[in-house]
Amino acid sequence: MKRAIPVLVLSVAGLIPVWRYAPSHDTGSSPAPAQAAAPASTPSSSSSGGTPVTVVSGSLVETEKGPVRVEVTFDGDEIASVRMLQQPDHPQTTAAVPKLIEETLQAQSADIDTVSGATVTSDGYKESLQAALDAKG
Repeated sequence: MKRAIPVLVLSVAGLIPVWRYAPSHDTGSSPAPAQAAAPASTPSSSSSGGTPVTVVSGSLVETEKGPVRVEVTFDGDEIASVRMLQQPDHPQTTAAVPKLIEETLQAQSADIDTVSGATVTSDGYKESLQAALDAKG
């Protein structure tokens, strides 16, 4: 019984930081991404198979590292390609973009993993991508 009380007290003391932990994007100390422009859709010519090719730009997402905006090319309902129209000028962003695009093409959605070391850019990319997907319908 003598050992139980200190063990209990130390266990609670060790859990308090875990309970109080808030990720940096939830603390309010960094600016929240904001949409500065509405998505724009610009249909283009049909592909050789007769399915319509549509190009849709996602919304401009302001992040603490810089603006992020994607352009998605659809072949029918399938995501054929993704291109970054705007991205932060940062080495981690440059390394993350090909990974984000590859995952998007595999997942065919904005439900992709965040790239380690480029969380802010990944979040902005996914937000702009989701806006483009929503604009496509």
